[in-house]
Amino acid sequence: MICGEALQNYGLRSLGFGERLLPRADITLCDQVVLIGSGLIWNVYFAILALCLGFFFSVALAVARNSPRALLRKPADWFVFVFRGSPLFIQFFLAYEAFVLLPRLGFDLDLGSMELTVETRWLARAWLGALLVLFLNTSAYAAQIFYGALQSVPKGDLEAADAYGMTGWKRFRRVVFPTMMRLAWPAYTNEAIFLFHATTLVFFSSFPAFQQKGDALYYAQYFADRTFNPFVPYPIVAIYFVLVTLCIIAVFGAVNRRLNRHLPGERTRIRYRPNLIR
Repeated sequence: MICGEALQNYGLRSLGFGERLLPRADITLCDQVVLIGSGLIWNVYFAILALCLGFFFSVALAVARNSPRALLRKPADWFVFVFRGSPLFIQFFLAYEAFVLLPRLGFDLDLGSMELTVETRWLARAWLGALLVLFLNTSAYAAQIFYGALQSVPKGDLEAADAYGMTGWKRFRRVVFPTMMRLAWPAYTNEAIFLFHATTLVFFSSFPAFQQKGDALYYAQYFADRTFNPFVPYPIVAIYFVLVTLCIIAVFGAVNRRLNRHLPGERTRIRYRPNLIR
């Protein structure tokens, strides 16, 4: 009954629904589990959107890096170098400082017949500013993965495509892209897992939690400060992240089996190799 009340009061609190005040006294285990789970919604939000948007951008970056034209190759090379060469936390900090310097009222664009105002105030909020940083960061890492896979496409496949008269976009769509995905998918699975774990850095970044609508680590620290016992909330966060990681492995593993369905013999299996140092 107590857990049911906690779920009703705090289940969607991180989204602005339910009790506005956090529990201050008589904090129960149910309160901690429910509120930390509520904050996990934001971690999943950051991970899903950054991955989905970053996937397409990273493929474009990989193709640009493989292009013989320096006008396409050099900007892509520098983008990947900058975001892979600098710590993610520093990227959060620099992005927030840059977004704060933007005018709060936005920019006015005069299009002749109409005037358009581009909002910039939301960039200083975690839901947009931090998402943008994660999107750019994972795009750089995934672009390197896809670029390596693109370089590893067997020449025999390309020669066969030429023999069938496939050129340009048709050859890329029918031959190069599927092979690139098949080769890169196990490594990209690890990148997806690492990105989800990296969403905890949003809490440590300068982006504020709007009206105490923070992520899982935000509520974990709140309970650790209130109860003076960090050995309950932080393991709860770890358990939640392990469960979501298992879901990521299951989903990406199903995609991997789909990509390799035409290969005879044993299918390529996803293996989780955590990046201890990045």
